[in-house]
Amino acid sequence: MDKEMNGRILAVPFPSPGHINPMTQLCKRLVFKGFKATIVLTKFIAKNIKGKSDLVQIETISDGDDEFHIFARQSVPDSVVRFTKHGSESLAQLIEKYESLGDPIVCVIYDSLLPWVVEVPKKLGLISVVFFTQQSAVNFFGYYSYHKLLPNPVVQFPVSIPGLPLLYLQDIPTYGIYQDHHTLVANQFSTVDKADFAFVNTFYELEEEVLEAMSKVCQMMTVGPTIPSFYLDNRIENDKAYGLSLPQDASTWLNWLNSKSAGSVVYASLSSVGYASPNVKQMEELAYGLKGSNYNFLWVVKSFEMEKLPENFIEETSDKGLIVQWCPQLEVLSNKAVGCILSHCGWNSTIEAISLGVPIVAMPMWADQLTNAKFIQDVWKVGVRVKCDENGIAGREEIEACIREVTNGERATEINKSCAKWKTLAKEAVSEGGTSDRNINELVSKLTGSLDVKTS
Repeated sequence: MDKEMNGRILAVPFPSPGHINPMTQLCKRLVFKGFKATIVLTKFIAKNIKGKSDLVQIETISDGDDEFHIFARQSVPDSVVRFTKHGSESLAQLIEKYESLGDPIVCVIYDSLLPWVVEVPKKLGLISVVFFTQQSAVNFFGYYSYHKLLPNPVVQFPVSIPGLPLLYLQDIPTYGIYQDHHTLVANQFSTVDKADFAFVNTFYELEEEVLEAMSKVCQMMTVGPTIPSFYLDNRIENDKAYGLSLPQDASTWLNWLNSKSAGSVVYASLSSVGYASPNVKQMEELAYGLKGSNYNFLWVVKSFEMEKLPENFIEETSDKGLIVQWCPQLEVLSNKAVGCILSHCGWNSTIEAISLGVPIVAMPMWADQLTNAKFIQDVWKVGVRVKCDENGIAGREEIEACIREVTNGERATEINKSCAKWKTLAKEAVSEGGTSDRNINELVSKLTGSLDVKTS
């Protein structure tokens, strides 16, 4: 680690684990470069968080309703207004606190879903960085949506956006009845021009065409994959876990997994968000699809999903399957027994699988997952996408076929070759001199120059 400088970075993630984890890893990279870092959580999230990081401190701010999650008791628009007001005030107070302690903030990094944050460092003359946690293709679609560059409504398919493959209905980010979430995502671009840097959790080689096209209207700097260093360059000491997570139940998954032969296990993990969970029919088809594949399977089923399982399914599959409520995904994906992941294609899960070279059976549910699945199969060629029937259900036979296709089907050789390529490039990107490492160094150079001016 370089010599520590007298400067602290404040990082404000969107209050959910899928955003907190990549932000924490970005902070660890900056600590490795010589800065101090503090993650700022809402008071509700901080009370329910488990674990800690030795490299990153934790502070809290208010979202105006500290006893519940931000969207629990009000609509998304009302919650955003409330968070903007109370968050801005308490964030400014937090910065003043560090200043009074002689530990001044030199930079504020904020999640793109919290565009209001940029106004705080701007008023105080601090460097600001907006951090996008989705893949660049989804971000570019959001840019087009925010600036009303898409057909309104989007009914003309395929949709053509520079740097992206043609997108059909099944590839478009969609939010169903939760249209407020679409507005939340699109508004990421409402203040992006005010930030000094725009970072994105991907690596340049993975999305070169998209990034080059997007650079003509919005310059994005890749800093990913933002996963623990142990699984990539291993430059950050003892960095094997994200460090901050919500409480989860322990399980016997590791002993079970270690008892299986190489490549013999399907790891199945879909969305952890309740409103995006598969319905009863889809859970039934997934259950029998895993069973019918004749592979061993490790399946993450949340407590609120257990009642959706077919009757006696756990007992009937005890010789082949293990169902758990949680397990550390990176450790699972790095285990030699895992032959593929059956995933909802959230971006964190996708970039983790790509970074560890694990083939993907893509079973997207909603939002950016649909676009991620498109790229998984057609662009990066690291997996196959499960087809749904006219009712939106992926049948058991289709699930079985896709599992076999990525493990030993006609496309398995090509998929494994692509997985190996992207795994190598992901590691190179964050290693010394890699594309993501150089972009982080550009921020470090800017901050160092700022510190030199202040101390001269």
